[in-house]
Amino acid sequence: MIGVVLALVVMVVGLSIYLSPDGMKACGQTPTSDIFDCQKVDAVVAISGGDTAARTAEAVELYKNGWANYLVLSGAAADKTGPSNAEAMRRQAIKAEVPESAILLDETSETTSQNAVNTRQLFDTNDIHSVILVTSAYHQRRAGLEFGKRAGSDIRVVNHPVTSDNQWSEWWWTTPQGWWLATSEFFKVMVFYVGGSR
Repeated sequence: MIGVVLALVVMVVGLSIYLSPDGMKACGQTPTSDIFDCQKVDAVVAISGGDTAARTAEAVELYKNGWANYLVLSGAAADKTGPSNAEAMRRQAIKAEVPESAILLDETSETTSQNAVNTRQLFDTNDIHSVILVTSAYHQRRAGLEFGKRAGSDIRVVNHPVTSDNQWSEWWWTTPQGWWLATSEFFKVMVFYVGGSR
């Protein structure tokens, strides 16, 4: 029985750490030149999906704390009859007093892979060479892999997950939805490593 409990603890802790890399753990609220991943970047990028509002709020806070000059918001419409997710995120950002001139939109991406491909075009057009990538904690590993693949050596990508949102928290392992998110994301990461993409 003790062995089963220990195995479960190791699995939960391992998945939590693996799925949610955070390059900004050592950083304070504002940028500093003392630590490489805590330096100011060109853009903060938030991709839609899951709790989009929480992802946007985290990205907006980073922007307002001086981490970047641009806020990049990426995501197509979940409901094709309404505005894109990126547009809804833009409205949230403007309501939080982010200047419209600082916001760049990708309104066509429907998958994480497309987020990476389409925002790369925005990076190239706007001379963006370093970004902080914001998404939900369970999604951060895969998103970072997809963005890193498209960025190559030209663009520095710093991972920064939203630690808690409507779908995920440090207690994710206590709910069926938490297990589904964790295991499905782990599987998708494995698919990425064998050449798949989503």
